[in-house]
Amino acid sequence: MVTITEPPQALQFSHLEKQERMFPIREVARLTGVNPVTLRAWERRYGLIQPTRTESGHRLYSITDIERVRSILGWIGRGVAVSKVARILAKTGAVQVLSSSIPDELVQADYVQWQTQIKAALSHFDDVELGQIYGQVFSTYSLTVTFQDILMPLWAQLLQQHDLFGQASEWVMLDGFLRARVLQRLVLMRGLQSIRIVIAAIEGHCRELELLLAALYLGSSEVGVRVLALGQPFDELTLVCEKIKPHALVLFSNQAPTSDFIRRLNRLAMGLDCRLMLAGDSADLAQESLSGSSIGCLGSEGVLMQQRLQQYLAGTLDT
Repeated sequence: MVTITEPPQALQFSHLEKQERMFPIREVARLTGVNPVTLRAWERRYGLIQPTRTESGHRLYSITDIERVRSILGWIGRGVAVSKVARILAKTGAVQVLSSSIPDELVQADYVQWQTQIKAALSHFDDVELGQIYGQVFSTYSLTVTFQDILMPLWAQLLQQHDLFGQASEWVMLDGFLRARVLQRLVLMRGLQSIRIVIAAIEGHCRELELLLAALYLGSSEVGVRVLALGQPFDELTLVCEKIKPHALVLFSNQAPTSDFIRRLNRLAMGLDCRLMLAGDSADLAQESLSGSSIGCLGSEGVLMQQRLQQYLAGTLDT
């Protein structure tokens, strides 16, 4: 399975460095956040990058190659399929500010095409085909686009059609498949990150996959995420945080917040030694109610959730 991690901050290179310096594939992976498997696929399958080779066959990348990789990431992050990036770069130049736009209807057509393929695999209960399509989608799009724009809309559609004969089984298959894959990615992300957060669901306010995806969006090379199981008692969260000692506790909910819920959040925040944050649809709806409180609202979209988490933690850790 091909993965793309969040790229580190771009480095600035002098004119002399751009002319002379060459990097091995592992260093390019470190600088850009794109793993070697993906870099080789972009070269072989799409011709997006053309590194030079040593006599022994090892790839070496120039600064221009690295800037091209970052340009490719920019297009993918905007929802453009990697198969179309080569044509865009050919027209606009290898490295250019992303000023032009791709019509939304073309992007959506790509999403629907993938969803149609996934639906066909589900209708035949073909787990092998489903796994292959999943891998292809991940090699084409960023993590947030893969889930937010392709996989989860189909998941929600099948859930809404749960009462139709056959649809329930297809949803169960997709839900189980995605939960297993997201859990696998969360395990691979575990390490000795300097920042630790705990995420828990408000009981009855979401499904397990939605909670796991929120954890996946929030995790990074610097932020380690511990997911508490569904059913975690709300009244015992203070005790759990006393034992784990995270930098932040994130509560996930997709239900509209009530006045009682807001009061419970404020009471919980007073008893914690770490920052309390809210994520999911509830965070979008509760922003006005929580304005002026110590509770941070992360929202419900992957990229925005991570950005806001970093902002809130920066304020906490600097104090």
